[in-house]
Amino acid sequence: MSTGLPIANNLYYDNHFKRPGVKLLPNEFYTTGEDMVLVTVLGSCVAACIQDRTAGIGGMNHFMLPDDGAEVVQAASDAMRYGAYAMEVLINELIKAGGRRERLEAKVFGGAAVLAGMTTMNIGDRNSEFVRRYLALEKIRIVAEDLQGAHPRKVAFLPRTGQVMVKKLGLQQDPDVAERERVLARQTAEARAERLAKARARVELFSAGRSAPGAGGTGGAARPRIELFGAGGRENDSNNARTAEEA
Repeated sequence: MSTGLPIANNLYYDNHFKRPGVKLLPNEFYTTGEDMVLVTVLGSCVAACIQDRTAGIGGMNHFMLPDDGAEVVQAASDAMRYGAYAMEVLINELIKAGGRRERLEAKVFGGAAVLAGMTTMNIGDRNSEFVRRYLALEKIRIVAEDLQGAHPRKVAFLPRTGQVMVKKLGLQQDPDVAERERVLARQTAEARAERLAKARARVELFSAGRSAPGAGGTGGAARPRIELFGAGGRENDSNNARTAEEA
């Protein structure tokens, strides 16, 4: 992978999956062809898991759009704050590793309104709609998704096989997610605008004339189904794991 990019570096051995793992924090991504598991926890953020089955490689990102309501989906910050940059980096790194754009398939997760105040801010909804529209624009098929709703999610992705597992969490199970969401809810419009202005000073725009991924439809395709950890309401049963449905 290229240097200087926000590559996740929290490596560990995952005792549940019995293989090396990487924990992705917000604004990070990771691609690999190794037999690993990529794990992240999402609130209103979104993660895209993209794989080339033929090449046996895949990757995950974890991102959030600007939270001031501005439509700046083509801008990219150094912190990978904007979704267009997060998606572009992930796709480009997969192609550099031997993937073919026409073979890429995506599974997307997150975009929840985990606090009462988040429903009015629409952050999770905007993140969800963005990732759907971006992938439609890039002609990358979404083969499974679990977006929006009210619960944080823990996502585990096996890039070599494309298998994804999702567990719905209660806020008490991951206090860090709750705190990140509370920070967003407390921010004033002025603070968000100030941070966006600072980010704009650092951005790199994609090539001129490219359609904004945040605009347009998804071609009317039906949303794929996905099975979750804890189906049937047993959200606290960490052993109740189910594989995401393969398309």
